[in-house]
Amino acid sequence: MTKKERVYFIIQKLQKLYPEIPIPLDHQDPYTLLIAVLLSAQCTDVRVNQITPILFAKADNPFDMIKLSVDEIREIIKPCGLSPMKSKGIFGLSKILIDSYNGEVPQSFEALEALPSVGHKTASVVMSQAFGVPAFPVDTHIHRLLFRWNLTNGKNVVQTEKDAKRLFPKNLWNDLHLQIIWYGREYSPARGWDLDKDIITKTVGRKAVFEKYYKGKN
Repeated sequence: MTKKERVYFIIQKLQKLYPEIPIPLDHQDPYTLLIAVLLSAQCTDVRVNQITPILFAKADNPFDMIKLSVDEIREIIKPCGLSPMKSKGIFGLSKILIDSYNGEVPQSFEALEALPSVGHKTASVVMSQAFGVPAFPVDTHIHRLLFRWNLTNGKNVVQTEKDAKRLFPKNLWNDLHLQIIWYGREYSPARGWDLDKDIITKTVGRKAVFEKYYKGKN
């Protein structure tokens, strides 16, 4: 199977499995999505979705957020981990949004990535899911799967994103990155992986992945 054929097979299979694609992080608008994505760093989406209702009940916009102290924010978000950095980031970016953007989330990668605690992946998620701008955020699921599917060398997420954007049609990026996340969680996890249930990897996966899988079974 050529790389082009593998890409086509992956697209078709994901569209069949996930014709409707839920967004993993609960949110109401670009600001609450931005905060939720920031909190998701090294934290599960399930945990974030448990914490954000508590935080957003007190402050679901930058004007209310800066009425809280950094310590108050930190206490609420502590279960998400990295709370000292994240609380400072949430307070700091909220203040910048008020001072520079009238409380609105800017609609550019450059402006988003200039905000405290907002990296390229977070900016990409907000741009794609809040504003519909084509982007291909790469999380651990996508990084793992594109390596398993022999579409990237897996050296780093920067290279994986470049390869994904090069291989997949731009008009599908926003759907595909979510479909791959859901597929990774359901069929191709890092732990407890059952290759027999992982039809995409079983069909297009690289030889080294199969060898490692079966070696671990012996």
